Amino acid sequence: MNEQTVVLAPAKINLALHVTGRRADGYHLIDSLVAFTRFGDRVTMSPSVADRFEMTGPYAAGLPADDGNLAVRALKAMRAEFGRTETISISLEKNLPVASGVGGGSSDAAAVMRGLARLWRLPADPERLARLGIGLGADVPMCLAARPLLARGIGDEITPVDGFPSLGIVLVNPGVAVSTAAVFAALSSRDNPPLPPLPSHLDFHTLCNWLETTRNDLEAPARALEPAINGALSALRKAGAHVVRMSGSGATCFGLFESGNLAKRAASEIRKRKPAWFVAATRNTSQDDAA
Repeated sequence: MNEQTVVLAPAKINLALHVTGRRADGYHLIDSLVAFTRFGDRVTMSPSVADRFEMTGPYAAGLPADDGNLAVRALKAMRAEFGRTETISISLEKNLPVASGVGGGSSDAAAVMRGLARLWRLPADPERLARLGIGLGADVPMCLAARPLLARGIGDEITPVDGFPSLGIVLVNPGVAVSTAAVFAALSSRDNPPLPPLPSHLDFHTLCNWLETTRNDLEAPARALEPAINGALSALRKAGAHVVRMSGSGATCFGLFESGNLAKRAASEIRKRKPAWFVAATRNTSQDDAA
């Protein structure tokens, strides 16, 4: 039997991101409310007579197919951790822009790890996978969780958020890549207050109101480095989003809408005006979607 598993590698959205300090080793400390979307890359895996790694999709060109790719490193890390030697075929459908602030590479790595745990029927508890994931990148543990959460520390201290509302989300990238290191280097302040406490009850409007009291501390330096981000934010505002912000270190921006249909209409408007941009309408995943 040629068993195959398909795993979504969802886009990671930093709905709010406060930079609260920096460790002696140079890693920045963050406090972030994170959601994941139903749109993302897709990883297909199956047993094979030899290792095979291929990439398809609109953003596959130029990505490395060796250890420079986090998906390949995730396979090697899983083999080393669990003592497995089976050869595997991995196909990565790259639908998310590269270096765009939505955790694409980290989410790909997490999808490979989850897929291998399923294929190999591993007794891989979430804590063990998270410990392995942090060795690949600070965002991998939260991408393994792939549900609404608060991330602190360097991103590895994760607290799930229950009762999270359904959001219509439009993602927009103006076709530019921004260096995460350059954005952090341009920060004017690295010791900012943490996020305020979340409301005890979350619906769309209480979440939007709470988000208005928060920031993405990386947005201002990213906009200074790449002014095209301003155009993406402006397009989302014109399309009627309740909250508009940049995700992560950019350059992808998001707008929140009360329903998936409103998000689809807004995305269609933006796409007509800016056909060369990356534009996607989606919704966030819930706890039940993370498997």
